[in-house]
Amino acid sequence: MGSIPLQRDIVQRPGTTAAAGTQPVARTSLPGNLLAPAAARRFVTAALAEWTALSLPAAVGFSERLSEDAAVVVSELVTNAVVHAGTTVELLFRLEEATEDEASALILEVSDHHPARTVRGDHGHSAAEAAGAPADYGRGLEIVAALAERWGITYRTGAKTVWARLPVDDWNPFPAGRGEGGLDRGLRAELLAPTLRRTARDDGDWAGRGALSFLAEASDLLAGQLDEDIVAALAGQLLVPRLADWCAIWLEPESGGPAAVPRLAKVWHVDEEQIGPLRALLEGDPLRLPERVGTGAVTMPWPGSAEDGEPPDGEEGVAFAYRITSGGRTLGAVLLGRESSPRLPDELTALIEDFVRRVGLAVGAARAYTRQATISRILQRGLLPSKVADIPGVASSLVYEPSDDGVVGGDFYDIFPCPGDRWCFVLGDVQGSGPEAAVVTGLARPWLRLLAREGFQAGEVLVRLNRLLLDDAMEAAEAAALMVAAAGGQHSEDNGGQSRFLSLLYGELVPLPGGGARCTLASAGHPLPLLLRPDGTVRPAAEPQLLLGLMDDAVYETQSFDLEPGDSLLCVTDGVTERRSGELMFDDGDGLARALSGCAGLSAEGIAECIKRAVHDFAERPPDDDLALLVLQAE
Repeated sequence: MGSIPLQRDIVQRPGTTAAAGTQPVARTSLPGNLLAPAAARRFVTAALAEWTALSLPAAVGFSERLSEDAAVVVSELVTNAVVHAGTTVELLFRLEEATEDEASALILEVSDHHPARTVRGDHGHSAAEAAGAPADYGRGLEIVAALAERWGITYRTGAKTVWARLPVDDWNPFPAGRGEGGLDRGLRAELLAPTLRRTARDDGDWAGRGALSFLAEASDLLAGQLDEDIVAALAGQLLVPRLADWCAIWLEPESGGPAAVPRLAKVWHVDEEQIGPLRALLEGDPLRLPERVGTGAVTMPWPGSAEDGEPPDGEEGVAFAYRITSGGRTLGAVLLGRESSPRLPDELTALIEDFVRRVGLAVGAARAYTRQATISRILQRGLLPSKVADIPGVASSLVYEPSDDGVVGGDFYDIFPCPGDRWCFVLGDVQGSGPEAAVVTGLARPWLRLLAREGFQAGEVLVRLNRLLLDDAMEAAEAAALMVAAAGGQHSEDNGGQSRFLSLLYGELVPLPGGGARCTLASAGHPLPLLLRPDGTVRPAAEPQLLLGLMDDAVYETQSFDLEPGDSLLCVTDGVTERRSGELMFDDGDGLARALSGCAGLSAEGIAECIKRAVHDFAERPPDDDLALLVLQAE
């Protein structure tokens, strides 16, 4: 996922001076997907920390509890917006200074762009839920009402905003003795510690703030996981021993269907020695709850018990199960057991149901990511040539490293022979990523081969490709975008329009009788190729020209030169030139030319390896964009 744009301002209130009446405001836009609530929590926490560091007068009363409350409220509001509206979410967070009438306060505003979709009402129930339809969301406005001094909903044309006001002073919305347990502290550390058997459990710990903090922290842990088995493992460790003595999690196969058998993904027990025996009891009896039971708790027989369903040896205990759902689909089931408990307390029934909903959202997100990554790998293999041609008298070395974000990129390459003793080479980059970019890539490469083999000169190849992009490629990309949207995938309107734009370096080589080759190049909005002479001098080998797909009447010029024995031509995509380290890019101040100059005397393979290593070493983090480079060296 790309980074979320943040914008924090100091806004002057009307009628005041900047010194006396500045109002800190933080705002951002979040994508309407399952990662938005966690991003919103991080954003609000960062804004509070920044305002505290600025020593603003209204920030004097900030406390750890206020930060936790703000994170919980924004998490629930953003979750509501994502689940009910599914549009981009606008988050505004401002700090109001005290006035004669009111104390300092934090104001949270979460807006979506589907005002026809209602939000959850009193007690967290929507009309659909009241009618018995399953829902995949949290406690909703019930939490907001509990934590905020006041809240409300504002409808505007094309948008709906839910806001909440949290006082900065030491205001406690809970009665004394409730919700001061701080159950979220150390939660991550507990997951790494050995599991100990609890001799006593105080279910009163989960009243009020304890439950809210647990759910917020659990959501943060689960949301960033991209593997469903890791989600199941985390869920088991969060449930045991806090809410149950043991648990088992089944996951439905991705293909689904009545004949599919759920897979026992995770078994966890407060006594680790009992995990193996419990798994053995459960493996032969996959748990699948009927659709009619909804998402609430269902009482189940104790594993290995007699026909009456009671625990063996006369012990008291209760076993119960929940369906795991996401987007109206059943993804699995959770079975939990509590020893020395004749029944499940009412307050835990709702808490565990809410937690299991979050597990369902995390499993659904992990599966969506896995599907996207699989499709991307298949597309990537199909869009690139299985083998590049060997050019007589010219050694070549190619480096191609797709980014590891699970989304098919737009970089592609090709080397192929043409009539007339010509060899053509291509390095291109479709703007954007995903299926829309993949469609354009899949069309551009065969079009280039066809045009080149029809005998068109390099400039005319680009002219004709440009016209094709403006016609057929755009229609195909839009069709791909509609298919993605119909399948429930994420699609950006902007990306769909960008995917017709293509930066391309196209060249032809004709071997010369005395060695080397005659090279003809045309660059369309692409990083310029660099020519390295044996003495270490470096110069651009082409002139910059317009991106393909921008203008119907664009004309493309070519540059020709002799690639003499020992000369090397370096061609790269912007994954090389725009590699970032903080605010700096790799090619700032002709960085690529300096790196290439140091490669004088190396073979084509040596130059490619040297540049690749320099790009990787430029920053500590791995590259976040596709990296492609081609070296051609005359022999």
